[in-house]
Amino acid sequence: MSIQHLDESTAHARAVDLVRRERRSLLGIAGPPGAGKSTYAERLVRDLVAEGHPVALVPMDGFHLAHAALDELELVPVKGAPQTFDVDGYVALLERLRTPYGRTIWAPRFDRGIDEPIAAALPIDDEIRLVVTEGNYLLLDQGPWATIRALLDECWFLELDPFVRRERLTERHVRHGRSASEAQARTTGSDETNARLINSTRARADAVLRL
Repeated sequence: MSIQHLDESTAHARAVDLVRRERRSLLGIAGPPGAGKSTYAERLVRDLVAEGHPVALVPMDGFHLAHAALDELELVPVKGAPQTFDVDGYVALLERLRTPYGRTIWAPRFDRGIDEPIAAALPIDDEIRLVVTEGNYLLLDQGPWATIRALLDECWFLELDPFVRRERLTERHVRHGRSASEAQARTTGSDETNARLINSTRARADAVLRL
């Protein structure tokens, strides 16, 4: 079966359909580094909330391992790779989020200013009917990551022209304090390795969204 292709308008309508289901729905937004997942997910949630829909955003980035842990494990150079996340914690949260149970659930978020996860920073109130979650490895079929796909009602794969994506990624690294040469090395090194792995998961998506 071929993957459906969405534009922003049809994607928005599809998200509204998820909100209107009888039970809480989980929508995943996957894609390689620099594709615009965070920006798009934030915009989608903001627009839905402005229309009065009970929607919340829970990014996967909140489950980055702390820098101290990465340092101890000698994983700092590959931060962002699958092994640098608390995947079991993320899966446990998604399982809790699938069914409202009468009180607020707290999720972590990632603070790019300090480059660290912040625990219990995002409240997901019981009345929320759609949780949007975005991250690199939502469609990965390896180890504990493989359990995520079944927890999502839908998962869309966000695509962007590779040249534009890498250019944006390099600019982001510079904004966060890396030199131009360091940023370029990161983009063409570990980020590109991760991107190839993530792109290999595209076929597991329900739809492809190309902005």
